[in-house]
Amino acid sequence: MTVHESPILQPAGGPAIRSPASFRDKPGWPELPWRDWAATIATVHMWTQIVGKVRMALATPLNHWWHVPLYVSSRGLTTSAIPYGRGHFQVDFDFVDHRLLVTDSEGGSFTMPLEAKPVARFYREVMDGLRTLGIQVTISTRPVEVADAIPFEEDEQHASYDPSHVQAFWHGLLQADRVMKAFQTGFVGKASPVHFFWGSFDLATTRYSGRPAPLHPGGAPNCPDWVMEEAYSREESSVGWWPQTEEPGPAFYAYAYPEPDGYRSAPVRPSEAFFDEQQGLFMLSYDAARASADPDAAVLDFLQTTYAAGADLGGWDRSALEPIRRPDQPPRRPWSTVGGPRQ
Repeated sequence: MTVHESPILQPAGGPAIRSPASFRDKPGWPELPWRDWAATIATVHMWTQIVGKVRMALATPLNHWWHVPLYVSSRGLTTSAIPYGRGHFQVDFDFVDHRLLVTDSEGGSFTMPLEAKPVARFYREVMDGLRTLGIQVTISTRPVEVADAIPFEEDEQHASYDPSHVQAFWHGLLQADRVMKAFQTGFVGKASPVHFFWGSFDLATTRYSGRPAPLHPGGAPNCPDWVMEEAYSREESSVGWWPQTEEPGPAFYAYAYPEPDGYRSAPVRPSEAFFDEQQGLFMLSYDAARASADPDAAVLDFLQTTYAAGADLGGWDRSALEPIRRPDQPPRRPWSTVGGPRQ
């Protein structure tokens, strides 16, 4: 499949640059081929687990496993800078030119194409490439949070890569990342970044009440219970987006832990949102949001009303956790200080 590039310009006396026209004119909420992308999503899921486990093995631990996720970038997904010795390195999934790029703070780098290949081969190439940069790291090769946990070095089953499906997945991530970051500006308590968890393969962000939570029971497939105990050690309200391959397709979700009484029947918006009893969370499908007159507003309404339901029913001190006014962009005055009329 040919990947079409944006036009190239050659400014006088300067290097070639890509035309911004295609970026500026691209529709914000594209249709996602979720009924067809299952094989590619399953393969890329395993690839991100390999890269994510490299970060987990070397990054300094943070509460709730905040040291392990990936982040949405302007070209795909990135680990951000990972400390190693006295320097750093970074791993980037480039879903524009379909390559994995590893760079270090000493000027070293290696790349490998993202193309149809088994997970076992991807694993060997990544670990071999890291060794060429002098990076020695050992990871557990058993996937987590999936029922069919084939060790990476043995996985010849997951070997699909459709560039158009990968780019569609990334474009969905871009929209979710943008709107979820806008949502988080309305909170001044402890909150996570917007980050991509490679175990569950979803983009997520979390707000905290400031109180401890009851011990989590665990139960995630192929994942020790103590991992979830750490992840859910404080009362939280979480929202996210994941690229489901079954009905209703990719979806935004929201849940509270611990779940307060009355949460499942709480009124939330928009009208297309619903509570999924099997998964224990609210959902709003990407397709439903995309079909609305204002997709950004629909998603923000979903994120805010599900958060408010959990916070109110859970007895959170919202006056201390939310800003007295929405910040300007760029900010021109404080918005998190206590006191003054709330706007």
